[in-house]
Amino acid sequence: MKKFALITAALLFAVVVVAKQNPMVGGAAMLPTKNIVENAVNSQDHTTLVAAVKAAGLVDTLEGPGPFTVFAPTNEAFAKLPAGTVDTLLKPENKAALVKILTYHVVAGKMSSKDIVKAIKAGNGTATLKTVSGGTLKASLQGGKVILTDEKGGTSTVTIADVFQSNGVIHVVDSVLLPN
Repeated sequence: MKKFALITAALLFAVVVVAKQNPMVGGAAMLPTKNIVENAVNSQDHTTLVAAVKAAGLVDTLEGPGPFTVFAPTNEAFAKLPAGTVDTLLKPENKAALVKILTYHVVAGKMSSKDIVKAIKAGNGTATLKTVSGGTLKASLQGGKVILTDEKGGTSTVTIADVFQSNGVIHVVDSVLLPN
């Protein structure tokens, strides 16, 4: 019985440690043992992003070894786009544009918020992040929050940082970033 109690206590401790490592996103625990797609499909706040990733054919890529840093727009972020934009992008004939937008939200490598802030400080207030699409994002700090500026001058704020995955890290953002 004592052995059972110790095992139970150890498992509960492991669950608490995992829960403290990653914030909840979209009402779901984001488990560091799962990959980016496996976690994203459980977030109620990222159903539009998941649908877009599937339509773009990027599921296999984002389930791959990475590592990736993903700036993940919420459903509300997609809703800020002009009416009809998401529906248009999800059409098969617009797959190339959708891929470009989604890969613009991905940086090769695993950059924690500490890494991003360090790069911002090293860049005297701005860090340039090269995206998988080939574009760049500018990262800066404003009121202690990381702000991303896209190539069109639009901005997005990291609202939940450091959601660690088995193949990288997700930072939740409040606006969709758009490449040139």
